[in-house]
Amino acid sequence: MTRVLIVDDQSLIRQAVADILTDQGIVVAGQAVDGADAVRQARGLRPDVVVMDIRMPDMDGIEATTLICADEELADTRVLILTTFEEDEYVFAALRAGASGFIGKGSEPEEITRAVRAVHAGDALLSPAATRSVITRYVGMPAQRDLQAIPELTGLTERETEVLVLVGRGHSNQEIADELVISPHTAKTHVNRVMAKLHAHDRAQLVIVAYESGLLVPGG
Repeated sequence: MTRVLIVDDQSLIRQAVADILTDQGIVVAGQAVDGADAVRQARGLRPDVVVMDIRMPDMDGIEATTLICADEELADTRVLILTTFEEDEYVFAALRAGASGFIGKGSEPEEITRAVRAVHAGDALLSPAATRSVITRYVGMPAQRDLQAIPELTGLTERETEVLVLVGRGHSNQEIADELVISPHTAKTHVNRVMAKLHAHDRAQLVIVAYESGLLVPGG
């Protein structure tokens, strides 16, 4: 059973999201009105997923996401950004803060539900608009690899580097297993090791690392 904390300064949006998720069997453990409230409630409720708005008074969603994702006692809690702002600035700030997903408020109810479940399952999820922001950000970047830019990359084995590239391309564990001719369990183990070595909260951050290091380039 997935337990969710909904964070938004607008009560109508909080209730609308709560109704959508409840109708699909997802438990709404609580609702928070701003980032500071979100951090307090997350620490008390230990939800599986925090559905987080970005622009809020006092403490915004980026700062709240940073605090939640840095809290060792909330290591199993994932953050899904649900916002009207899907521009580069917000996408990258949210991902670097530790968010596992990014989806627009204009999404269909089933898309929001699917996003919550995907993030709870440990998958990275970006809306089409957010994905375009990621790709556009790196168009025109040099194609050469600069592994020294992220020192932890030098500690990856050749196989782990291959896995990082496949995660960056959006592959699931099953797809990685098929590509490398290994078992899904082994693929999952490799992904977990890469995340540990790179101090990544989840797969979404691995996507950013793959691009920033030059291991992946748009269209490559």
